[in-house]
Amino acid sequence: MLDLDADPDSEPDPECDSRPFGIGVGIGIGVGIGIGVGVGHNGPTMEQRRLGRTNLTASRIGLGLAALGRPGYINLGHADDLGRDYAVAAMQARANAVLDAAWAAGVRYFDTARSYGRGEEFLATWLAARDIRPEDVTVGSKWGYTYTAGWQVEADRHEVKEHSLATLERQLAESRGLLGAQLDLYQIHSATLHSGVIENRDVLERLARLRDAGLAIGLSLSGPQQAATLQRALEVAVGGARVFATVQATWNLLEPSAGAALHAAHDAGLGVIVKEALANGRLTDRNRARAFAAQRARLAAVAERLACTLDALALAAVLAQPWADVVLSGAARVADLRSNLAALDVRWDAAAHGVLQTIAEEPAAYWATRSRMPWN
Repeated sequence: MLDLDADPDSEPDPECDSRPFGIGVGIGIGVGIGIGVGVGHNGPTMEQRRLGRTNLTASRIGLGLAALGRPGYINLGHADDLGRDYAVAAMQARANAVLDAAWAAGVRYFDTARSYGRGEEFLATWLAARDIRPEDVTVGSKWGYTYTAGWQVEADRHEVKEHSLATLERQLAESRGLLGAQLDLYQIHSATLHSGVIENRDVLERLARLRDAGLAIGLSLSGPQQAATLQRALEVAVGGARVFATVQATWNLLEPSAGAALHAAHDAGLGVIVKEALANGRLTDRNRARAFAAQRARLAAVAERLACTLDALALAAVLAQPWADVVLSGAARVADLRSNLAALDVRWDAAAHGVLQTIAEEPAAYWATRSRMPWN
């Protein structure tokens, strides 16, 4: 572990999907066992897991607000999910409905970011209106992207990435101003080796002070080099202690390349949160692309055998990984959330693994496809 005290010497954010749709390394781990849900998903007792070595607990399925907090996102069918009604009051009401359904189902981890439009505001408003105490829920947010779309679906730039100390200080104040004592986990948004944030001594020392003051610090990852970024992050410490307590990464049936690194991080004591389990809608019934037909046929065959939807199947694949503490649903409709939650009942098995490991794509190809998905 590299201790900085001892040694003086942009693609769109990929944090969550919004449809009910949500192989390489790691997918086979844990097959042939139950998903690990103690009492099912219809009540408020969904299994909780401790996030690494923090004092935070989170439900196996969490809810991300990337698709609920702003008019535009890249998920297939996002505009239809929102009914093309982008009035702030209508968006808050939709968020409230999905959040209420999530809470009733036992979801106790909610994930947002400064760049999710009004995501933090919508979540904070709902928490206050429902009188939910900080000790009864775990809330994560992220810094490093600034929302610049001006509440429009189409914009020249939807967000600007900057992992500087100045951005951290500004966005931390904004997040705390909205979420207050509800903010439990603050994550670097889409850290990469290229951004340089995990080599920035000023940023890391500030994060360490926040850590020492009781705020859990994490990082989210994106791009084909997720594993390399995570491996480097595990080496970074300030004051004799590791800076990062959690990692949030993309892992799904099409892009499982970070699996071994996530397993190692979990073994090292980090909490692991999985995003993009549904590949922005590509692992759903909405994906009718001709180029995806063969992969879709294999997905559909397994889903039929296991009596589940494609989204539930994709989420169940994540839940079957022993290193995955939480998988995010990014549902923008109550019906979609309920479809996602059905993943808790899917009996993932070795046969499913055997078939679906064959649909994985090369990481560079996966991320290139993602970068071409239009905002809608």
